[in-house]
Amino acid sequence: MRKRWQKVMWAGVAVAVVAVAVMVALVVHGLRNLGADDRVAPKPDAPKAGAPKAGAPKAGAPKAGAPKADAPKECLGTRPVGSLPAAADGSPLERVLARIDELARQQPYTAVFTGLSVDEDRRTADVWRIPSTAFDDEVCGSAVEGVTVRLHDTDVDRGTLDRLSDRIADDIRRWDGTFEMREVGVDERGFVHVGVDDPGTAGPIIEKAYGESDSRYIRVEYVGQAEPADAA
Repeated sequence: MRKRWQKVMWAGVAVAVVAVAVMVALVVHGLRNLGADDRVAPKPDAPKAGAPKAGAPKAGAPKAGAPKADAPKECLGTRPVGSLPAAADGSPLERVLARIDELARQQPYTAVFTGLSVDEDRRTADVWRIPSTAFDDEVCGSAVEGVTVRLHDTDVDRGTLDRLSDRIADDIRRWDGTFEMREVGVDERGFVHVGVDDPGTAGPIIEKAYGESDSRYIRVEYVGQAEPADAA
């Protein structure tokens, strides 16, 4: 009887040990899961100073739709002032302007020259032309000391603009009643300026009338009504 009781007792002890082991295993597993839930995800590496943000355009990349920058070629005058004939007031700038005007009238440069403007305060001549090595060399070689020449690119010569301007001027009364055309003239930068009272109405009509090829050289802009010369 005693031996049987001892067997029962040891069996109970064994069951208790197994139960304790199972409980310990469950506790450990729960602690592991708890640690996994509370673990903080590592933060991504911060970008280095100066590094571009994700999706940002690369340095130097042109912006979409941005117009091309006007970067004229500059020629600083080194030629002696007295090497060019005196013109108008005899100033260095006037001598250079006279020389450029003379070149623009010569063949083959009439096919590349577009226009000329002056900045007297800066003693600068701005020349618009179809890029031409020969013409550029002549113009830059005409710049005397103290004068700067800036060369701007175009894709049209002055003769083409003059003819287009004349055609539009002939039509100055053509659309009376729809809009009023008030001014027509060549701009030295490479287009024909058309001044009207209603650009929104006039623009599409003029573009259709002169075609896509010529219309790209036409700028329709608002111009107020001119007052009579004898207006008080």
